[in-house]
Amino acid sequence: MLKKLVIICLFCISYCALQAQSSPEDVKTFTLPNGMKFLVLEDHSIPTANMYLFWKVGARNEVHGITGLSHFFEHMMFNGAKTYGPKQFDRVMEASGGSNNAYTTENVTVYTDWFQKDALETIFKLESDRIENLSIDSAMVESERGVVLSERSTGLENSNYRVISELVKATAFQEHPYMFPVIGFESDIKSWTQQDLENYFKTYYSPNNATVVVVGDVTVEQVRQLANQYMAPIPTRGMPPKVRTVEPPQNGERRVVTYKDITTPNILLAYHTPETGHEDYYALDLLNNLLTSGNSSHLVKSLVMDTTLASQGFRFMGDGFDPNLFYIYGIAGDGVSAETLEKAILAQIDALIKNGVDERELQKVKNQKLMEFYRTMQTINGKANSLGTYEVFFGDYRRLYDAPKLYEEVTPDDIKRVAARYFTARNRTVGYLLPEKSE
Repeated sequence: MLKKLVIICLFCISYCALQAQSSPEDVKTFTLPNGMKFLVLEDHSIPTANMYLFWKVGARNEVHGITGLSHFFEHMMFNGAKTYGPKQFDRVMEASGGSNNAYTTENVTVYTDWFQKDALETIFKLESDRIENLSIDSAMVESERGVVLSERSTGLENSNYRVISELVKATAFQEHPYMFPVIGFESDIKSWTQQDLENYFKTYYSPNNATVVVVGDVTVEQVRQLANQYMAPIPTRGMPPKVRTVEPPQNGERRVVTYKDITTPNILLAYHTPETGHEDYYALDLLNNLLTSGNSSHLVKSLVMDTTLASQGFRFMGDGFDPNLFYIYGIAGDGVSAETLEKAILAQIDALIKNGVDERELQKVKNQKLMEFYRTMQTINGKANSLGTYEVFFGDYRRLYDAPKLYEEVTPDDIKRVAARYFTARNRTVGYLLPEKSE
């Protein structure tokens, strides 16, 4: 009883601390006439700020022949525009005491800028220049094309997970563009045309396809003034087309096998799950942690700690504007076959569906999730990323502030229900990556 009270108190304290830091009312929003939306949260705790630009473009927006273009533009956006030429973006930012990064997923391409508060106008100049006037110079295109091809081949050589996940995705999705690897297919990368690149940029880097989040030691008035000065003049290029393809329900297990120079088998199980904004998201996310988060989690304890069936295992639930996949990955221990490891994983999943989890175990994972959530919201970087993620994937940044309560409301019955609903044989794709057979 005492332990339960302690857990409840921890939840209440952390939740109150989160609310004390910021609230939905502290986030100010405005939309420019060209459709670019801004979220601004003032945080004057340290003299820095950051800007996150979420573009709704990723592998799901691609088709056969141009796969990998979303990721390619993540590279190209740093290679020169009208005012700031090749390689100047990084140099100017670093000279102003800033740094940056970017990433591309199946759904979005996100650019991140971290800087001293006095550099805010410089950041607006840099970003507006490359959004409006990006140079798609043919020499630079060929240089970056080579970089991406090398990145693809090196990734497949060095990452067993990359090899098996590409195969499993392409098998689990028969129609939806989530089947495409974010980096693209090699033959497509080699054959993109100049027209492909120009059309793609004009279509998806239109201001009305971006959500910009600014958090830190700035004021809403500063951001609004600079947005009107530098971003508002960028013309809208039209609304990108919607992804209309819907993946039909999977009605039977699918299995794939491939080989590589490895010592023990790798296996990957993938189950179709709903889009990120679905009502089952929070139960699935907690189930995600219950399986392999920590030594006492179901799969780690049974496969790694108590036995030597696996040397490593993890799980991953893909975000998605559309229904995506829940992955369970395992690397077999010495002398353990792929079939043996698969049976052991499925036995744990079946036990979870049959027996569920007790309140104490679930509360432990909720508490871990809450503390992780709260730690993220302690930093301006965490706030910016979280606000943008909820605005883009959940449709409203305000839902970020509801998340602690929604995690807490998940019951053991919810965990059992979603496990039984989605972790079925008919809904499963299984991939084996096996050691090369000796001739």
